[in-house]
Amino acid sequence: MKKFALAAVLAGAASVASAGGPTQPVIEPEPVVIVDDSAPSSSRPGIIIPILAVLLIAAAASD
Repeated sequence: MKKFALAAVLAGAASVASAGGPTQPVIEPEPVVIVDDSAPSSSRPGIIIPILAVLLIAAAASD
């Protein structure tokens, strides 16, 4: 009788363990980092040269 009860318990545990069936593992792709190099480094990159030109002209005129 003990062997029958043990067999029933093991059979029940085995059916619960495989109730969902075998499944394939889900492989998630690695995230891709996109770097946008087209963005300017400052808000007005074309303003530096005219400011330097004005400073040089002002320095030359003050002599």
